[in-house]
Amino acid sequence: MPNDIYEIPVQRIDGTETTLADYKDKTLLIVNVASKCGLTPQYEGLEKVYEDYRDKGFEVLGFPANNFLGQEPGTNEEIQDFCSTNFNVQFPLFSKISVSGDDRHPLYDLLVAERPKADISNGDDFEQKLGGYGHQRGDENRGILWNFEKFLIGRDGKIAARIAPDVPAEDERVTGAIDNAIG
Repeated sequence: MPNDIYEIPVQRIDGTETTLADYKDKTLLIVNVASKCGLTPQYEGLEKVYEDYRDKGFEVLGFPANNFLGQEPGTNEEIQDFCSTNFNVQFPLFSKISVSGDDRHPLYDLLVAERPKADISNGDDFEQKLGGYGHQRGDENRGILWNFEKFLIGRDGKIAARIAPDVPAEDERVTGAIDNAIG
């Protein structure tokens, strides 16, 4: 497994093979997204933060995943259409991947290994609401709790913050962390 986030192979939502090298020297917000989740309205906030910061070398990168109660069942084409039609998403979307379990994508292996739990959260309330559907409490390899978990990556390629799923991108703690990461 590559240990540099920019070397990990990924696919754009149109199936084009690439890496995150195109985003080197930018601040990134990497998010596992889903179309049929109670948190799906966060697409609106992600797009707003993207619009507000993209001229400052910031990108939101959406990675659809169907790991939590089948909340992202669509094909890549259906996901792209949903995001465009319902939320006017302009930020880059990538092909659907697994963010949890034995088939977890190498990108998420790296992210979780480097930052095992959220820095910015609303406490344990969200995790308790999940009632065991998310990762298991006390698990050494915390994994991804749910859809819309966010990793803020600094220009140096290191994780600046890990943000719990129920904390929206436009939360002042998140935008403050983005401001700090942008510099």
